[in-house]
Amino acid sequence: MPQWCILDLIRMKNVCPAGRQALGCFLVSFLIFTTSFFSGSALGYTSELWALNYWGPALYFCLLNFILRYCYKGFTYEVSVRSAFLGTAFATGLYLATFENGLCVFGLYTMVLSMFHFSEFMAVALTNPKTLTIDSFILNHSLQYGVAAVSSWIEWAVEYYFFPDMKTYFWISGIGVAMCVGGEILRKSAMFTAKTNFNHTVQYVKRPDHQLVTHGVYALCRHPSYVGWFYWSIGTQITLLNPFCLVVYALASWTFFRERVYAEELTLLAFFGPQYSEYQTKVGTGLPFIQGHVPGNTAQDLRDDHWSY
Repeated sequence: MPQWCILDLIRMKNVCPAGRQALGCFLVSFLIFTTSFFSGSALGYTSELWALNYWGPALYFCLLNFILRYCYKGFTYEVSVRSAFLGTAFATGLYLATFENGLCVFGLYTMVLSMFHFSEFMAVALTNPKTLTIDSFILNHSLQYGVAAVSSWIEWAVEYYFFPDMKTYFWISGIGVAMCVGGEILRKSAMFTAKTNFNHTVQYVKRPDHQLVTHGVYALCRHPSYVGWFYWSIGTQITLLNPFCLVVYALASWTFFRERVYAEELTLLAFFGPQYSEYQTKVGTGLPFIQGHVPGNTAQDLRDDHWSY
């Protein structure tokens, strides 16, 4: 994230109201639940503190949601409750990450996942607030995304129950976390570089202010946001030490981005013509074995038409 964005967050300068609301709710819920989870560690476990440490978070979550429902309505409430949930999830992940068994890797994964969704909303709030919606959290990205996430949780749970030692290779999990962090940095750098030219959905109508961005991280690869997300998704499964989902995620993500890049580049060629064609010759997609749409490549067009069915 550029330095000016970090300073804006600290000073709450140039941050839209929804962005300030989201950040406030995320931090409040994170502090409340972190304090609750770690109260036993700080004060020593007693019978009185047991309820605070385990039942407390559940009660606080219900109370916090009641307060948010009472204080806010409409869009503001929807932003608040999602941000509070993600702050709670991040605090829960931080607590689980202190365990010395397989719960540790699930805690790391939970932190990575919750921060990804929260940072997506905040990135749009900082760079393109006019397009900011509840969907900017991309929590409801697609049915396939939800199925993939639940499948990874099931694999982790099954392997943790039957083969607990599988989930204790923490150094491998650390590599996954590093991949997720690197992917996040690349994706957010793309969003902050493109600013209003970035959108979560493929645009089929060119806006008057739409410009082709080729500087910054876009000078390294044509689709840095997709590259970041691709390696982030694979990194989540390395973090969880999920061998089966690692292979499935890699194949599914590659197939998804192959089709997504092809469709997007068709529109970019229609929008910018020779300017984008020249850009294609100088910079690759950044995704392994994915060329995108190459004008005049008849064999590729036929192959991609086959995959589009």
